[in-house]
Amino acid sequence: MSHHHDSELARQDPRLDISDTYLFRGTTGTVFVVNVNPLSGGGGFHDDESRYEIKVDTDGDAVEDITYRFTFQPPAADGSQRWELRRLDGPAARDRFADGPVLLTGATGTTDTTGELARTPDGLRAWAGAAGDPFWIEGTVVTAVKTAIAQGTAPDLTDFDPADATNLFAGTDVQAIVLEVPDEALGGAGAAIGFWGSTVLATDAGGWRQINRCANPLLNTLFDLEDAEQHIDFNATEPVEDQRRYGAGILRAAERAAAAVGAVPDAAAHAARVRDLFLPDVLRYEVGSEAAFAVDRRNGRGLTDCVPEVMFELVLGVPVKLGLDASSATGVPSDVFPYMSVAGARH
Repeated sequence: MSHHHDSELARQDPRLDISDTYLFRGTTGTVFVVNVNPLSGGGGFHDDESRYEIKVDTDGDAVEDITYRFTFQPPAADGSQRWELRRLDGPAARDRFADGPVLLTGATGTTDTTGELARTPDGLRAWAGAAGDPFWIEGTVVTAVKTAIAQGTAPDLTDFDPADATNLFAGTDVQAIVLEVPDEALGGAGAAIGFWGSTVLATDAGGWRQINRCANPLLNTLFDLEDAEQHIDFNATEPVEDQRRYGAGILRAAERAAAAVGAVPDAAAHAARVRDLFLPDVLRYEVGSEAAFAVDRRNGRGLTDCVPEVMFELVLGVPVKLGLDASSATGVPSDVFPYMSVAGARH
């Protein structure tokens, strides 16, 4: 989970904790995935006092122009949950009191079923339910990199043997929301979009509080953007604010770590590039194209991209290997909608 329990509120209710987001070309359109409730193995989604939102920026200003909003009903006796999907456009996409039209309804699965695949005649498709977690990472390596960035040192992997590498999250499940949108509904092939996921919860005062947001993998984890002691709540803010709020901190941390590693000729220039690559925290994608989250090309994110190694190299300026690959993840993604591996899958 690249954003596993990265805020106090997410730790209080993991059903609202976004572990990862993905954005790629599906068999018929553009696929958005929001995974929540990491390490769940069950537990489902929060009920109708919360909202799960897919935010889409169509003009490059890091402000949402389209919101696809999922809401869930409390679990039935068999554990399944009914859900609704709505779309909101323009100013309504940024208004959590706005009420867009219902596009699709469906239900999650039970312990014996995988859930309903819902679709509209024009090709919009949605599914929600338990799935194998496609994310993988090596605990020793990520701890070393995270420590190096925090302390401004080179990662100490002296005692790490790649032959002993293990995926921290092998055999674990998430609750996944998968939405496939016809390309024409996003501006058509070649259109540039940005995406992030968010979860919100109703407040006692009658409003809505954003609990979590997620786009680029591992960003909050590596740079400690969430700091309760300093009252810094990254997850409650919006991408358009990121450069102003978090740019200086990322610049400082990336420059110190890159200088300590010594693999780039100009640590300050490198750090500025890192800041501008990941702020605002929006996952960028060209509609209709093949997704790739790589060192030399970031265009959405596929289910089998090795994003930890990409993030480590982008920040430090030098490759840092996990000793793992996609075969270490839980299950194997499918070639057909909803693309996720089956919950409970084991190698």
